[in-house]
Amino acid sequence: MARSLITYNFEYEKKVNVCFIGAGGHSFRNVYPTFQYAPIQLLAVCDQDAEKAASYAAQFGAKAYYTNHLEMLEKEKPDAVFIVTSYHPDGRVQATDLALDCLKAGAHVWMEKPTASSTEEVQQLIDASQQYNRYVMTGLKKTFFPSIEKVKEIIRTPEFGKVSSIYIRYPQHMPPFEERKDLRNITSLLDHIFHPGAIIHYLMGKIESLSYEWEPVNGGSVTNFHFLSGAVGTLHLTAGISGSSPLERLEVIGEGANIVVENGVKVTYYRKAALPAYGRDSSYLVDNEVAPLHWEPEFSLGQLYNKNLFYLGYVQEVNHFCESILTGNPPQKGTLEESLEILKLFEAYRFTEAGNRATINS
Repeated sequence: MARSLITYNFEYEKKVNVCFIGAGGHSFRNVYPTFQYAPIQLLAVCDQDAEKAASYAAQFGAKAYYTNHLEMLEKEKPDAVFIVTSYHPDGRVQATDLALDCLKAGAHVWMEKPTASSTEEVQQLIDASQQYNRYVMTGLKKTFFPSIEKVKEIIRTPEFGKVSSIYIRYPQHMPPFEERKDLRNITSLLDHIFHPGAIIHYLMGKIESLSYEWEPVNGGSVTNFHFLSGAVGTLHLTAGISGSSPLERLEVIGEGANIVVENGVKVTYYRKAALPAYGRDSSYLVDNEVAPLHWEPEFSLGQLYNKNLFYLGYVQEVNHFCESILTGNPPQKGTLEESLEILKLFEAYRFTEAGNRATINS
């Protein structure tokens, strides 16, 4: 895995002129601050609340602010637009329609997940992206985690062998099946399924089919997957865990090897090693050449990698988008095709009762 050295914003000779739609808490904490480390010139901020738009523009160095995104697009003519918004009253994703407007205006789009509320809407974005020859990228930050990128690197090596199964743990509830037809009841699921869904697709490819069981106490569930590759997997949505508990766990199994990510940052690669002689071996320690490898941050130094903007992948995903625009090469991660697969998973939960099998791809 190549070292990733960061260039500061003021060091870039060429930048992408961008506008930003949305002035909320998430974008204030996690998206606007990434521009310090990206080739971005922020032109203007738009929000329905003029006072917040003006405040964010002043805070992050934009010279203009708007309350109407169409006016902003017309006057500023940005290369790209960042969209971090919320939901319509009916549960649909606000960013979907905003992205279509930006594409029509000739701007590339970076949008926070969820991309849309249905596979049909994602297809509309795919068609518009092709029609206007502009990129659309969704902020699938999990696929930019250094830990998840390390997993991807290792499971592709001959030493790991063919990937055979995966386990993912993520705390998310689902309401009873009869309530899921109303989008307003499942915006939480729509918002968060993009996290484990992005990891699943990034590491395992397309899901062929799935079935799940659901419990009524907390709305947790256990899903079994069969992938087009022939591998299998489990997604444990652990609704009901303690608020003091780590949220996530990932394990991928190869052939005689496995790799584990705990809490998003602790990576352990269990390399191929023979089981000590049963009933005879007095030590659990294996030879150095096959011993497990472990990585985790030291969290002591004032290093960039100790900032959540980096170990949670925010800076990396923004830079990937900017580099795509500057080089003319489409994004390879956070694509609309990935969002389409994640929304197929979402719709399977929405329209399939527990205990039944849903075919997603064939």
